[in-house]
Order: sequence, then structure tokens, then C-alpha cells
Amino acid sequence: MRFIEEIVVDAFLPTFRSMLAEELRDRGFTQREVAEALGISQSAVSKYAHGEVSRNEVFLEDERVEELVERIAEGLSTGDMTPVQALVEAEVLVRRLEEGDLLATLHEEAMPALAEYDGALSVHDPDSTLRTAERVRSSVRRGLRTLTNASGFAGLIPNVGSNLVECLPDADGIDDVAGIPGRIFDVKGQATVPGDPEFGVSEHVASVLLSAREAGRDVRAAVNIRYDPDVVSSLEAAGHDAVEFDPDAPEDPITAALSGRADLSDTFVVYQTGAYGIEAITYVLGPDAPAVARAVRGLLAD
Repeated sequence: MRFIEEIVVDAFLPTFRSMLAEELRDRGFTQREVAEALGISQSAVSKYAHGEVSRNEVFLEDERVEELVERIAEGLSTGDMTPVQALVEAEVLVRRLEEGDLLATLHEEAMPALAEYDGALSVHDPDSTLRTAERVRSSVRRGLRTLTNASGFAGLIPNVGSNLVECLPDADGIDDVAGIPGRIFDVKGQATVPGDPEFGVSEHVASVLLSAREAGRDVRAAVNIRYDPDVVSSLEAAGHDAVEFDPDAPEDPITAALSGRADLSDTFVVYQTGAYGIEAITYVLGPDAPAVARAVRGLLAD
């Protein structure tokens, strides 16, 4: 794990300080005055002056960095800019370079997993897509542990396999839903999980979740298990409302079954008893992956 602040400290800061020290020296600053202006030791300034500090070509060649160095050096030398203002100006540039720019690129090179998040990325934004997505994936992992650690869960997996999914708060498509790639299968009595949760890998269960949301249900997670009348009865006995739907309905069957139902529990069940070429399935939907996983685990405690 490598923080973007480490990129700032290791790559940007030595380059920026050495460039600024050089500019100040060109404007007649003594080594001591440079040290005071930059808030560093004279020995550090000496290292900058003698090329003993590694500099990053990416920042050396960036016009914005060059322009800021010249502006700060000019301001400090004339007294028009205080060290505090110089710091603020540098901080502004650093934050800009972190937003899908040079620092973000170097961060991706150090942490390749970040590259899967498209667009401008702010690791400091508490509402960033990255943070929200990782929290969703973490939630799916927690729910998955609840399921796979429960004795007997494999017996609830249907022939088509199970999946546990959770979506982003404003999900409007399958790419906004995280699930298990390849589904969860029963292999000789053991629930087998092919890989870590990813976005856009579930079509079936994700579609059910999105349809429920389309019908006005405030749910963000779903899991599918085998259908059995006793399974549905047990879920209802545990306080989870159950709604049957027709898989052959001409319109979206989940949306049709749930539309107008304002009395459903926070975690509820939709199920179908099968049709020609369609396996009977039960879906548990709720506020997050751990919640629906706990509802399923409750079946195994009976």
C-alpha cells in the first residue's frame, strides 16, 4: 500500500524545493536565506545546490510547476509574497496534480489497482467514487464471509449458482453493482467463491436488484438461493415479507410484483416457483450485503 502523500514527499517535494532553491539563489539569496524561506536546513540547501537530491523529470518539465516556482521565487525575493502565501500556492498546485493529473498518474503506477477507476480521481474526497466503490466491495466481502462461514450454506445454492451483490447509492446499471465473478457454486458440499467482488460481473442477480430499485424499493443488496416452500416460510417467520412474481410476465416481473407495495420489511423476499426452462429461485433483498447474508444465515440456524 502506497499513499499519494508518499508520492508527494518522495517525488514532487524534492524536485519542487530544488527548483525553488535554484531560482532563489539566482535572485541573490544566500544559502541561509534560502533555508529560511523554504523552512529547511542549510545542509539540505547545499545538497540541492550540488545536485545530491534526486529530481523527477515529470515535474521538472511541467509548465505549471515551472511557472509556480518562478512566481514564488519572484514574490519572496521582492517581499510581495509571504512564506505562508507561498505554501498555500504550492498546496493548491499539489491538490490540482492529485486530481487525475501528474501525481495521480504516478500514484496509479505505484498502485496499479487504482487504474480501474476511470475519470478524475480524488483520494482525499470523502464522497469520491473510489471510496464509495471500495466500501461497497468491502460490504460484499463481509456478507460473503457470513454466508460461507455458515454451515450448510452450500445446500441453499441453486443449480444456476448464487451471487451476492451490492450497488452504489445512485446505481442505474449493472456496472454500478458489485458481485462475485462467475457466481458461487456448490462443489462437493462446499460453497466455492471464484474471486474477489468486482463491479459489472453479475447480470442476473444485479438485474433483480435494479428492478426492485426501479419499483421504488430502497434496497442496495441481494442474494439468490434455491426455492423451497419451507425456505420462504422460514424467511417470513423471521419477519421478512415475501412476494411471489411470475417469471413469464410480459413486463419486468420484479417491478410488476413490487410496484405499489408500500408495506415491505427492510429486508424482504421475492421468489418464483419455476416455469418451463426456468429454475425456481428465491431472492433476498435488503439495505446491504451483510443484512441479506444474515437473513440467509438465519435459515441455517433453524
